[in-house]
Amino acid sequence: MDFEFMTADTVLPPCMPLPAAMLRLPVSSTAKVMYARLLDATLTEGAEDTNGILFVRFPIVELAAALSRSSVTVKRSLKELEDAGLILRVRRGVGEPNRIYTLLPKKEGCRDE
Repeated sequence: MDFEFMTADTVLPPCMPLPAAMLRLPVSSTAKVMYARLLDATLTEGAEDTNGILFVRFPIVELAAALSRSSVTVKRSLKELEDAGLILRVRRGVGEPNRIYTLLPKKEGCRDE
């Protein structure tokens, strides 16, 4: 892979968003990267529910492949994000992937402690 130094007019390659508040949260690095990937997917390919709220369908196997992690690690990280109040998973029918709603952290963190 070739690398180059940045200058004032350097055009950045495609990037995933990661709110600065995420850096202070007590979740694993894998969960933080997963959150950025889910947020990016929500912004670029999210579908709207009946209330106009964006969500994504990201099967465990596909998410594991996207992050180069095992399915077990992905499930653990999804639980971390859910416990931290950063995502909401809505179960669907048998064999259908869950709807994943990516929630935005508050300025001082996610949940009141």
